[in-house]
Amino acid sequence: MAEPTDPANTPEDKFLTRPLMIIFLTIFIDLVGFGIVIPLLTFYAEEFRATPFDIGLLVSSYSLMQFIFSPLWGSLSDRFGRRPILFFTILGSAAGSLILGLAGSLLMVYAGRILAGIMGGNLSTAQAYIADVTSKKNRAKGMGLFGMAFGLGFILGPALAGVLSKFGMRVPFLFAAGLSFANAILLYFILPEPRKHAENLSERKGRIAELFGALRSPRFAIVTLEYFLLVTAFSIMTTAFAYYTMVKFGYDAERTGYLLAYVGFLAAVMQGAVFGKLSARFGEAPLVTFGSFALVVSLVLVPFIGRNSGGLTALLVGIAAFALGNSLASPALTSLASKITDEASQGRSLGILQSAASLARVFGPLLCGVLLNNAYDQVDDSTLFRTFWTAAAIMLAAFMTAIYYSRFLKKTADEEVPI
Repeated sequence: MAEPTDPANTPEDKFLTRPLMIIFLTIFIDLVGFGIVIPLLTFYAEEFRATPFDIGLLVSSYSLMQFIFSPLWGSLSDRFGRRPILFFTILGSAAGSLILGLAGSLLMVYAGRILAGIMGGNLSTAQAYIADVTSKKNRAKGMGLFGMAFGLGFILGPALAGVLSKFGMRVPFLFAAGLSFANAILLYFILPEPRKHAENLSERKGRIAELFGALRSPRFAIVTLEYFLLVTAFSIMTTAFAYYTMVKFGYDAERTGYLLAYVGFLAAVMQGAVFGKLSARFGEAPLVTFGSFALVVSLVLVPFIGRNSGGLTALLVGIAAFALGNSLASPALTSLASKITDEASQGRSLGILQSAASLARVFGPLLCGVLLNNAYDQVDDSTLFRTFWTAAAIMLAAFMTAIYYSRFLKKTADEEVPI
């Protein structure tokens, strides 16, 4: 069994420590399994006569469960340790994928997705682990590494899904279950537990009271609002993207998948190799502002691009701006949230942040579904414009909030309310 680790014994300038590399591998494997499931879920559920409403509910239920359980896993990891919570939740993810792979009815598909969503709330615990084993100097680079694991998982996962689906629709889900199980065993034997956090358990509150208590901190409240707006806008774009490529370019799922893999590759490079250097030079707040602005511009302009108006070259530039904006703003906000939180409550605060993101992933796709439909329940140029421009308006609100936050930092030096 791995021994506890304490970053206090690690030189401040050392970044790629053994615990950090192990948690990176753990997150990466977990997200490969997640990436395998997502591209096939719609086709698989239709075998059980799922309606489009069922598909939307399956997607939303996963994020809703993340919203509810993310703070719980974060708080439990503050109390019992990061390692046991990660081990338990990854085993639970394996069970969720296994239920999907063995499903004999639509009800079992729902059960598998709900269980996976409950266990998927462990991302806040993984982020808290990174915060535990990195110094404040290296915190931003650590969160960038977390984002890189996301990007790589979403590149490899869908690719594996395409290959494995040739052997049957159930095979990818069973493979994802086996991958998660192997990941849990690997974690149990090689992932060290970071130092324990002292915490007054007698003061522990209910989840709603915790949420409102955390948002009493002005800086944390602003960061949470920005993160919610960012994820809402980005989830609208990703939900609408397949319809956009179909209407504007006549692309099928294969070509659209290549474009999304391109976005994932750029995100992995940006967050893993570039973000840390930029944050060290400019700070996180300016990166949030610039990233939000890049997303506003790209969301406004991309709907104008089509087969006869800019073509593939313009599209590649436009979606590169998507990747750039999100890869700067998202890890910068996570790093800011970590830095303005006391050391004993990293799991709880990052859990609240991930809950905001999960709620955004419930709201964004539902809003997208309403905006995309015309009077004939179809997608056309006008519905695409209003969908992308609604996402741009949301990002404009995030951009203005980021500007306010930067000015707020300069004007106040008051202490934060403990979260």
